[in-house]
Amino acid sequence: MTEETQREHADRLERWAKEGKEGLPPIHAATVILLRDGGSGVETLMLRRNSRIVFGGMWVFPGGRLDEDDWRRAPNGDELEASRVAAAREAMEECALAVEPDDMVPFSHWTPPPVTPKRFLTWFFAARARDGEVMIDDGEIKESEWLSPRAALERQAAKEIELAPPTFVTLSDLAAHETVDDVLNAASAREPERFATRIGVVEGTGPVALWHGDRGYESGDPMIDGPRHRLTMAKGGPWTYERTR
Repeated sequence: MTEETQREHADRLERWAKEGKEGLPPIHAATVILLRDGGSGVETLMLRRNSRIVFGGMWVFPGGRLDEDDWRRAPNGDELEASRVAAAREAMEECALAVEPDDMVPFSHWTPPPVTPKRFLTWFFAARARDGEVMIDDGEIKESEWLSPRAALERQAAKEIELAPPTFVTLSDLAAHETVDDVLNAASAREPERFATRIGVVEGTGPVALWHGDRGYESGDPMIDGPRHRLTMAKGGPWTYERTR
């Protein structure tokens, strides 16, 4: 990711937060974090999206919006199950890797701030990748790479790749684990965390994504002292994820 695109991303979030306008009705989506054990620890499959589509140019996990058939295939139209079906379908479509919906462990759920023009309510699942060759269409997806979470975060800090805030936070979580079993066992042992994002602004620095547990979350004011759960997206500088435990 170039410095210019990182600044543009931060500028958009800051502008939306200051305008405080409501976006369009939310869209249901699902993502699967495909994992494998590599030589230096756990690795996850990252895909670079075409710069001309939603989340253009960003490196993401396989995923996309739910379609009508996903809902029909889910028992009783259950949202979580429909999301599993959608994540499996998207993995096959975007990288040609098969994953069974039942093998996916709910990892987290993300709700963007109301000011975001296009809002995707997204379930993140984690799953062990099966053996198989990653194949992309060079249309919607332009590149693919297996990366350790730490390597992905380092490349984002060096402005070599672009990440969305949920991807950045997810990679930060994954970086605390050494093996696929560690990730899946930890995710299975907890309730999937729900992130309902609010955006605040630190003048001279940039937008700050706030989540539950941050002292400034309810007011949307990142300047209030106290416990923190936030991602500071410094314009022209590194992103910083902070969480008081």
